[in-house]
Amino acid sequence: MTTAYSFSSRLYIDGRRTDGRSDTPISVRNPATEELIAEVPDSSPKDVHQAVAAARRAFDQGPWPGMRPGERAAVLLRMAEEMERRLPELASLNMAEAGSVRALAETLQTRVPVAHLRDMAERVVPAFAWERPMDPTVAPGTGISQGVLRREAFGVCALISAYNFPFFLSMMKVIPALAAGCTAVLKPAPATPLESLLIGDFADAAGLPPGVLNIVTGDTEAGRALTTHPMVDLVSFTGSDTVGRQVYAQAAASLKKVVLELGGKSATIVRADADLAGAVRSALSGIVTHAGQGCSLLTRTLVHESVHDELVARLTAALAEVRVGDPADPATTMGPLISAAQRDKVEKLIRAGEEEGARLVCGGRRPAGLDRGYFIEPTLFTGVGNHMTVARTEFFGPVGVVIPFGSDEEAVRIANDSPYGLAGAVWSADTAAAYGIASRLRTGGVTINGGSAGVNPRAAFGGYKQSGLGREWGEFGLDEYLQTKTVSWAAR
Repeated sequence: MTTAYSFSSRLYIDGRRTDGRSDTPISVRNPATEELIAEVPDSSPKDVHQAVAAARRAFDQGPWPGMRPGERAAVLLRMAEEMERRLPELASLNMAEAGSVRALAETLQTRVPVAHLRDMAERVVPAFAWERPMDPTVAPGTGISQGVLRREAFGVCALISAYNFPFFLSMMKVIPALAAGCTAVLKPAPATPLESLLIGDFADAAGLPPGVLNIVTGDTEAGRALTTHPMVDLVSFTGSDTVGRQVYAQAAASLKKVVLELGGKSATIVRADADLAGAVRSALSGIVTHAGQGCSLLTRTLVHESVHDELVARLTAALAEVRVGDPADPATTMGPLISAAQRDKVEKLIRAGEEEGARLVCGGRRPAGLDRGYFIEPTLFTGVGNHMTVARTEFFGPVGVVIPFGSDEEAVRIANDSPYGLAGAVWSADTAAAYGIASRLRTGGVTINGGSAGVNPRAAFGGYKQSGLGREWGEFGLDEYLQTKTVSWAAR
């Protein structure tokens, strides 16, 4: 049974709902049924300017940046309370617009970002060093120099999120930006804007001052208007590395600060002494979670040659049990890709893998009996060299590869031989050896034997190399939205 959901398809600017100026709306479709859910404005540069101008006024003239951190935290807690009240609606809307299976929609997609919001307001903000005194320094002949280091809001922020985890990714930007005292314009991905538009309702319910948070919808033109706007001080973008480079270049002209959370092709290293059952569960999750549409999913499984065949057999059997279909059905374990275009891209990459000589063990086709929706079977390749397209390109689809290795040194070399560096994993009964491997992986995060339970808001999330710049979550995310000011004076 699916809970009814409600949403506004209108822009949220300066504390009010408004229609965009564009005559051509963006269609939002259910990826499991291809049915039209809503139409939202393709915001024009004038719409974006109106939103940025509101954020600029709210920062320069409004109370938000000058409020005490605890006062801002109280508003964030009221937002969290309203979100918690409407969690069933959020989860239902997520299944409809993003195609998440129910278990994912009710946890990582919705409940987890609200937990991050509470963590920011209840733990991070009260303990953060907003002001720190400098030790006095004696300057001969002039007296004693002393002062304070202040952390102050960066300014007006452009927040651009991706389609795969729409509410989660938007909130990972909105939470620290608002906690820091910044004002913001949020632009969700055009394929999944509805959950992000709901954040305007939560802001109203919490009493957030007008202009502090503004939400526009749109595609490339709206994004460019944000990243190049002279009143914007900081740009935070989540998406592909290709678009991330464009965002970086657009922001460079006015020397804006840029935070980028981009792609990944993350590797799991399975040593000969590993718990194969656990390693298989991890590899399975990397392939089928949200149909592979996750930047930090572990899609390269590097396995010691002595247990290679057994792991492949177990993983193939597990993939055969995956149930692809209606995301709202609790029995479904994998839903659709976001669009026909994304499915076409994944299918093209699968064909490239076959043409380069990789062995297709299972999947690779559209599931029988699912004539509507953007579905594809969970897919596994073996006989893969790390130079192949399937080992180097981010699919953003349910495709995994298995690569054998003979030694720890070879495993680390293969894992690091990637343009990306977002996540990684090590499986071994020897935790000291696993930690040694983890310390040599050039990635922003590594789990050992499955890591901790769930998503920890105390962690720092972000990548090395072409996986991005900066960090998100908790105090690390808050720090990205703050400037450091030195105020000093002489005591005579």
